[in-house]
Amino acid sequence: METMKAIEARRSIRKFRPTPVSQDILQKILRAATLAPSGKNKQPWKFYVVQGEKRQEMVDIMWKGIQRLEESSIKTGSAKFTHKIMEHAPVTIFIFNPTSKHPLLKRDVLEIYSDIVDVQSIGAAIQNMLLAAMEFDLGTLWICDIFLAYEELCDWIGEKGQLIAAISLGCPDQSPNARSRHPVDDVAVFIN
Repeated sequence: METMKAIEARRSIRKFRPTPVSQDILQKILRAATLAPSGKNKQPWKFYVVQGEKRQEMVDIMWKGIQRLEESSIKTGSAKFTHKIMEHAPVTIFIFNPTSKHPLLKRDVLEIYSDIVDVQSIGAAIQNMLLAAMEFDLGTLWICDIFLAYEELCDWIGEKGQLIAAISLGCPDQSPNARSRHPVDDVAVFIN
């Protein structure tokens, strides 16, 4: 698939068939992630791939985090819907920056700058995974609602680094239309 066509065709998938994803394909998708550019070539990422029987444990942990917030009268927005998506996706990949720490902990200026660079690098790795999955006719959803169960998920996974995002993936069970985008002229300023 040509790069621009892949970028234009990519959609966020929220319904998946129960078909498992092979280890070979997962390895290729993760390899694409590791080929992303990273500031100072730090490659600040670590991937935790949840599949099979562990999926139910994962969604139960996510639900505990959502419930904890609701009991504190904190609105959880779309997290319940995301929880259902994660429950039905055959694979969810959690992406961490193992060299960073909880996002609410105090940082000095150099740590802040380093985190900004690392998050950009990890974003590139995530985009590589989303596009690579398309090569295998898989759908993906880049998830940030996991922050509502941040402590619970980090404890369950056993990772002390900074949780950045998750991706659920599998064989899509929907073909959503493209969502509107701002015209380039509205978001770009050319300085000549």
